[in-house]
Amino acid sequence: MNDATLPFESFGISHRGCVRLLNEDSFLMDPGGGLWLVADGMGGHDAGEVASATIVEHLATIGVARSEQELLARFEDRLARAHEAIRDMARARGITIGSTVAALLAMNGSFACFWSGDSRVYMVRDGGIAQISRDHTEVQELLDKGMISPSEARNWPRRNVITRAVGVGEEIVVDFHQGRTVPGDIFILSTDGLTAHVEEAEIQEAVARHPPETVCAKLLETVLSRGATDNVTIVLVRVCGQSQPILSEAGAIAAGRGAP
Repeated sequence: MNDATLPFESFGISHRGCVRLLNEDSFLMDPGGGLWLVADGMGGHDAGEVASATIVEHLATIGVARSEQELLARFEDRLARAHEAIRDMARARGITIGSTVAALLAMNGSFACFWSGDSRVYMVRDGGIAQISRDHTEVQELLDKGMISPSEARNWPRRNVITRAVGVGEEIVVDFHQGRTVPGDIFILSTDGLTAHVEEAEIQEAVARHPPETVCAKLLETVLSRGATDNVTIVLVRVCGQSQPILSEAGAIAAGRGAP
Protein backbone atom coordinates (compact mmCIF):
# COMPACT_ATOMS: atom_id res chain seq x y z
CA MET A 1 0.00 0.00 0.00
CA ASN A 2 1.48 3.36 -1.02
CA ASP A 3 -0.73 5.60 1.15
CA ALA A 4 0.79 5.52 4.62
CA THR A 5 -2.37 7.06 6.12
CA LEU A 6 -4.40 3.98 5.21
CA PRO A 7 -2.32 0.89 6.04
CA PHE A 8 -3.79 -2.56 6.14
CA GLU A 9 -3.97 -5.50 8.46
CA SER A 10 -4.46 -8.68 6.46
CA PHE A 11 -4.41 -12.44 6.84
CA GLY A 12 -5.15 -15.42 4.60
CA ILE A 13 -5.83 -19.09 5.14
CA SER A 14 -6.63 -22.07 2.91
CA HIS A 15 -7.58 -25.72 3.49
CA ARG A 16 -8.51 -28.66 1.28
CA GLY A 17 -11.59 -29.37 3.40
CA CYS A 18 -12.97 -32.70 4.59
CA VAL A 19 -13.86 -34.32 1.26
CA ARG A 20 -11.49 -33.25 -1.50
CA LEU A 21 -8.11 -34.96 -1.75
CA LEU A 22 -6.42 -31.91 -3.28
CA ASN A 23 -6.57 -28.19 -2.63
CA GLU A 24 -7.15 -26.44 -5.96
CA ASP A 25 -7.45 -23.00 -4.32
CA SER A 26 -4.68 -20.39 -4.28
CA PHE A 27 -4.41 -16.94 -2.76
CA LEU A 28 -2.19 -13.88 -2.88
CA MET A 29 -1.59 -11.04 -0.41
CA ASP A 30 0.61 -8.17 -1.60
CA PRO A 31 -0.06 -5.21 0.75
CA GLY A 32 2.87 -3.25 -0.69
CA GLY A 33 1.38 -3.53 -4.16
CA GLY A 34 -2.18 -2.97 -2.96
CA LEU A 35 -3.44 -6.36 -4.16
CA TRP A 36 -5.18 -9.34 -2.57
CA LEU A 37 -6.92 -12.21 -4.33
CA VAL A 38 -8.31 -15.72 -4.07
CA ALA A 39 -8.63 -18.22 -6.92
CA ASP A 40 -10.48 -21.53 -7.16
CA GLY A 41 -9.20 -23.83 -9.89
CA MET A 42 -11.29 -26.16 -12.03
CA GLY A 43 -10.15 -29.04 -14.17
CA GLY A 44 -9.27 -31.82 -11.76
CA HIS A 45 -5.93 -33.21 -10.60
CA ASP A 46 -2.86 -31.37 -11.91
CA ALA A 47 -5.10 -28.88 -13.71
CA GLY A 48 -7.31 -26.93 -11.33
CA GLU A 49 -4.51 -26.28 -8.88
CA VAL A 50 -2.23 -25.28 -11.75
CA ALA A 51 -4.85 -22.84 -13.08
CA SER A 52 -5.30 -21.04 -9.78
CA ALA A 53 -1.55 -21.04 -9.13
CA THR A 54 -0.98 -19.55 -12.59
CA ILE A 55 -3.14 -16.56 -11.67
CA VAL A 56 -1.17 -16.04 -8.45
CA GLU A 57 2.18 -16.39 -10.22
CA HIS A 58 1.33 -13.74 -12.80
CA LEU A 59 -0.30 -11.29 -10.38
CA ALA A 60 2.59 -11.65 -7.91
CA THR A 61 4.72 -9.68 -10.37
CA ILE A 62 2.49 -6.60 -10.16
CA GLY A 63 5.07 -4.56 -8.22
CA VAL A 64 4.45 -1.10 -6.76
CA ALA A 65 2.45 1.23 -8.99
CA ARG A 66 2.72 5.03 -8.95
CA SER A 67 -1.00 5.66 -9.36
CA GLU A 68 -4.37 3.96 -9.26
CA GLN A 69 -4.47 3.95 -13.06
CA GLU A 70 -1.08 2.23 -13.26
CA LEU A 71 -2.12 -0.34 -10.65
CA LEU A 72 -5.27 -1.12 -12.64
CA ALA A 73 -3.31 -1.40 -15.89
CA ARG A 74 -0.79 -3.76 -14.31
CA PHE A 75 -3.57 -5.89 -12.85
CA GLU A 76 -5.38 -6.17 -16.19
CA ASP A 77 -2.14 -7.01 -17.98
CA ARG A 78 -1.14 -9.79 -15.55
CA LEU A 79 -4.63 -11.27 -15.46
CA ALA A 80 -4.78 -11.31 -19.26
CA ARG A 81 -1.42 -13.09 -19.36
CA ALA A 82 -2.65 -15.66 -16.84
CA HIS A 83 -5.78 -16.19 -18.95
CA GLU A 84 -3.72 -16.94 -22.04
CA ALA A 85 -1.30 -19.18 -20.13
CA ILE A 86 -4.19 -21.27 -18.80
CA ARG A 87 -5.75 -21.47 -22.28
CA ASP A 88 -2.42 -22.68 -23.67
CA MET A 89 -2.29 -25.45 -21.06
CA ALA A 90 -5.87 -26.44 -21.81
CA ARG A 91 -5.19 -26.67 -25.55
CA ALA A 92 -2.05 -28.73 -24.96
CA ARG A 93 -3.92 -31.20 -22.74
CA GLY A 94 -7.16 -31.23 -24.72
CA ILE A 95 -9.29 -30.46 -21.65
CA THR A 96 -11.08 -27.51 -20.12
CA ILE A 97 -9.06 -25.75 -17.43
CA GLY A 98 -9.92 -22.56 -15.62
CA SER A 99 -10.11 -20.74 -12.33
CA THR A 100 -12.37 -18.29 -10.58
CA VAL A 101 -10.82 -15.13 -9.23
CA ALA A 102 -11.89 -12.51 -6.70
CA ALA A 103 -9.47 -9.63 -6.25
CA LEU A 104 -9.16 -6.41 -4.26
CA LEU A 105 -7.01 -3.48 -5.40
CA ALA A 106 -6.49 -0.60 -2.96
CA MET A 107 -4.42 2.54 -3.25
CA ASN A 108 -4.58 6.18 -2.13
CA GLY A 109 -7.93 5.75 -0.41
CA SER A 110 -9.57 4.09 -3.42
CA PHE A 111 -10.48 0.45 -3.95
CA ALA A 112 -11.64 -1.71 -6.83
CA CYS A 113 -12.88 -5.30 -6.69
CA PHE A 114 -12.80 -7.67 -9.66
CA TRP A 115 -14.27 -11.13 -9.97
CA SER A 116 -15.01 -13.95 -12.39
CA GLY A 117 -16.88 -17.05 -11.27
CA ASP A 118 -18.33 -17.71 -7.83
CA SER A 119 -15.52 -16.62 -5.52
CA ARG A 120 -16.79 -13.64 -3.56
CA VAL A 121 -15.88 -10.26 -2.10
CA TYR A 122 -17.71 -8.91 0.95
CA MET A 123 -17.31 -5.55 2.68
CA VAL A 124 -18.08 -4.85 6.33
CA ARG A 125 -18.59 -1.15 7.09
CA ASP A 126 -20.25 0.51 10.11
CA GLY A 127 -21.34 -2.85 11.44
CA GLY A 128 -23.11 -3.94 8.25
CA ILE A 129 -22.05 -6.50 5.66
CA ALA A 130 -22.59 -6.32 1.90
CA GLN A 131 -21.69 -8.73 -0.87
CA ILE A 132 -19.83 -6.64 -3.45
CA SER A 133 -19.41 -9.40 -6.03
CA ARG A 134 -22.24 -11.18 -7.82
CA ASP A 135 -21.85 -14.87 -8.60
CA HIS A 136 -21.35 -15.92 -12.19
CA THR A 137 -23.33 -19.15 -11.87
CA GLU A 138 -26.30 -20.84 -13.48
CA VAL A 139 -28.24 -20.66 -10.23
CA GLN A 140 -27.66 -16.88 -9.94
CA GLU A 141 -28.96 -16.42 -13.48
CA LEU A 142 -32.10 -18.38 -12.54
CA LEU A 143 -32.52 -16.24 -9.43
CA ASP A 144 -32.11 -13.05 -11.45
CA LYS A 145 -34.83 -14.22 -13.87
CA GLY A 146 -37.16 -15.12 -11.01
CA MET A 147 -37.29 -18.75 -12.11
CA ILE A 148 -36.33 -20.12 -8.68
CA SER A 149 -36.55 -18.82 -5.13
CA PRO A 150 -33.61 -18.21 -2.76
CA SER A 151 -34.65 -21.25 -0.73
CA GLU A 152 -34.67 -23.40 -3.88
CA ALA A 153 -31.29 -22.02 -4.88
CA ARG A 154 -29.64 -23.35 -1.70
CA ASN A 155 -30.29 -26.95 -2.79
CA TRP A 156 -30.33 -26.52 -6.55
CA PRO A 157 -28.55 -29.54 -8.12
CA ARG A 158 -26.43 -27.37 -10.44
CA ARG A 159 -25.80 -24.55 -7.98
CA ASN A 160 -22.00 -24.91 -8.36
CA VAL A 161 -21.96 -24.62 -12.17
CA ILE A 162 -20.14 -21.39 -13.02
CA THR A 163 -20.68 -19.37 -16.18
CA ARG A 164 -17.36 -17.48 -16.21
CA ALA A 165 -13.78 -18.35 -15.34
CA VAL A 166 -10.27 -17.17 -16.13
CA GLY A 167 -8.80 -19.36 -18.85
CA VAL A 168 -12.17 -20.35 -20.33
CA GLY A 169 -13.27 -18.77 -23.60
CA GLU A 170 -11.38 -16.54 -25.99
CA GLU A 171 -11.94 -13.31 -24.08
CA ILE A 172 -11.50 -12.84 -20.36
CA VAL A 173 -14.65 -11.36 -18.81
CA VAL A 174 -14.64 -9.93 -15.29
CA ASP A 175 -17.02 -7.67 -13.37
CA PHE A 176 -15.83 -4.88 -11.10
CA HIS A 177 -16.94 -2.46 -8.41
CA GLN A 178 -15.00 0.56 -7.20
CA GLY A 179 -15.25 3.08 -4.39
CA ARG A 180 -13.42 4.87 -1.58
CA THR A 181 -12.01 3.20 1.52
CA VAL A 182 -12.74 4.38 5.05
CA PRO A 183 -10.67 3.45 8.13
CA GLY A 184 -12.36 0.46 9.70
CA ASP A 185 -13.52 -1.05 6.40
CA ILE A 186 -13.04 -4.81 6.23
CA PHE A 187 -12.94 -6.81 3.00
CA ILE A 188 -13.45 -10.58 2.97
CA LEU A 189 -12.40 -12.50 -0.13
CA SER A 190 -13.35 -16.17 -0.25
CA THR A 191 -13.82 -19.17 -2.48
CA ASP A 192 -17.21 -20.88 -2.47
CA GLY A 193 -16.00 -23.42 0.07
CA LEU A 194 -16.74 -20.80 2.72
CA THR A 195 -20.10 -19.56 1.51
CA ALA A 196 -21.42 -23.08 0.98
CA HIS A 197 -21.41 -23.54 4.76
CA VAL A 198 -21.39 -20.09 6.37
CA GLU A 199 -24.04 -17.37 6.15
CA GLU A 200 -23.37 -13.65 5.74
CA ALA A 201 -24.55 -12.93 9.27
CA GLU A 202 -22.01 -15.40 10.66
CA ILE A 203 -19.21 -13.75 8.69
CA GLN A 204 -20.29 -10.35 9.98
CA GLU A 205 -20.40 -11.56 13.59
CA ALA A 206 -16.92 -13.12 13.36
CA VAL A 207 -15.46 -9.98 11.80
CA ALA A 208 -16.97 -7.73 14.46
CA ARG A 209 -15.51 -9.69 17.35
CA HIS A 210 -12.00 -10.72 16.31
CA PRO A 211 -8.77 -9.57 14.55
CA PRO A 212 -8.16 -10.86 10.99
CA GLU A 213 -6.10 -13.94 11.88
CA THR A 214 -8.67 -15.08 14.44
CA VAL A 215 -11.56 -14.34 12.07
CA CYS A 216 -10.02 -16.57 9.38
CA ALA A 217 -9.33 -19.34 11.89
CA LYS A 218 -12.86 -19.14 13.34
CA LEU A 219 -14.54 -19.22 9.94
CA LEU A 220 -12.38 -22.13 8.79
CA GLU A 221 -13.18 -24.01 12.00
CA THR A 222 -16.90 -23.49 11.34
CA VAL A 223 -16.61 -24.75 7.76
CA LEU A 224 -14.70 -27.85 8.84
CA SER A 225 -17.23 -28.57 11.59
CA ARG A 226 -19.99 -28.52 8.96
CA GLY A 227 -18.37 -31.00 6.62
CA ALA A 228 -16.22 -28.74 4.38
CA THR A 229 -17.36 -30.36 1.14
CA ASP A 230 -14.98 -28.22 -0.93
CA ASN A 231 -11.64 -26.47 -0.62
CA VAL A 232 -11.96 -23.26 1.38
CA THR A 233 -9.85 -20.12 1.18
CA ILE A 234 -10.36 -16.88 3.11
CA VAL A 235 -8.44 -13.61 2.86
CA LEU A 236 -9.40 -10.74 5.18
CA VAL A 237 -8.19 -7.15 4.75
CA ARG A 238 -8.83 -4.43 7.32
CA VAL A 239 -8.23 -0.73 6.61
CA CYS A 240 -6.56 0.44 9.81
CA GLY A 241 -6.01 4.18 9.33
CA GLN A 242 -2.93 4.16 11.56
CA SER A 243 0.46 5.75 10.96
CA GLN A 244 2.24 2.43 10.48
CA PRO A 245 0.89 -0.69 8.74
CA ILE A 246 0.15 -3.84 10.70
CA LEU A 247 0.78 -6.70 8.29
CA SER A 248 0.70 -10.37 9.08
CA GLU A 249 3.40 -10.89 6.46
CA ALA A 250 5.52 -7.86 7.45
CA GLY A 251 4.54 -6.10 4.26
CA ALA A 252 5.86 -8.86 2.01
CA ILE A 253 4.01 -10.73 -0.69
CA ALA A 254 2.28 -13.81 0.68
CA ALA A 255 0.95 -16.48 -1.60
CA GLY A 256 -0.43 -19.85 -0.75
CA ARG A 257 -2.21 -22.95 -1.93
CA GLY A 258 -3.31 -23.98 1.54
CA ALA A 259 -3.20 -27.24 3.42
CA PRO A 260 -2.41 -30.31 1.29
